[in-house]
Amino acid sequence: MSTMFGMADGDPTPGLWNWAIGKRIDEDRVRGAIAGTLERSVVPLGADGMIMCDVYAVGGDFPTLADVYLAPAEVAETTAASAVAVRLDAAVLLPDEGLDPTRYVLAEPDGTLRPVHVDEIETDDGPERRGLRPCTGDDCDRTPDRPAAA
Repeated sequence: MSTMFGMADGDPTPGLWNWAIGKRIDEDRVRGAIAGTLERSVVPLGADGMIMCDVYAVGGDFPTLADVYLAPAEVAETTAASAVAVRLDAAVLLPDEGLDPTRYVLAEPDGTLRPVHVDEIETDDGPERRGLRPCTGDDCDRTPDRPAAA
């Protein structure tokens, strides 16, 4: 199995996924979508469980943040994010390994994955992401059909 988009599947901190969701969604619904995707119990941060998920609201174009702790290593983050986006009918934004801090992977509500750029502003409530735009240029040559050259 090949990776589609860098950090999303090769994160140096295995078991931690940090996602931003493109609309406000109740925390129980987010946890339920992740649990259904992973076929495992997902509990709030601090509760006893194999997978924990902290969900909170911020401003910006992706106002629901989900931090998933102890995510299973055998599941590619991009695959999980794609399935969760479909279940929630909302875009899910996740990190990319590129050197450009504005580059992310977007899992669209239909499950499509694509590289994008967004601007991130750190606030007291957490990071806000705004200004979604297509990925163009040299840093955007990697796609599911055309991985980056080794």
